[in-house]
Amino acid sequence: MNRFADAFALMIVTAWVGGLWAIGYLAAPVLFYGLDDRQTAGMLAGKMFAWIAYVGMGCGAYLLIHRLAVFGGSALKQGLFWAVLVMLLLTVAIHFGIQPILAGLKEQALPKEVMESMFRDRFARWHGISSIGYLIESLLGLVLVLAPRRN
Repeated sequence: MNRFADAFALMIVTAWVGGLWAIGYLAAPVLFYGLDDRQTAGMLAGKMFAWIAYVGMGCGAYLLIHRLAVFGGSALKQGLFWAVLVMLLLTVAIHFGIQPILAGLKEQALPKEVMESMFRDRFARWHGISSIGYLIESLLGLVLVLAPRRN
């Protein structure tokens, strides 16, 4: 494969994993710590998580195609391919599966905040599942960053 495609794959890993870490473990906590209004902090954090989900979907798709182009069918036997695939599936599941559930619970709770409503426990459960998925995705990202390059 050409050098540009390989270099681009490295940039993609950097953008995706760096974005996951920066948003999930720096920006979102700072929002909740720095803003008095938790609803506003949650809304802003949600927008950032949505943006990094779209970035992740694009990056994951490129990385899978790149691995297949470089290694052919043997890419399916490589841990990196499966790490990217699991990260991509987690991104899709969280963004299109769990986040709509959380948004629906917030909407049902109106005019109260969801954490002050009867939906509090369900919201907390789904939020916890989403957080665990995000943590797994972030740790798999660490695998991508630290993996030796063989292209």
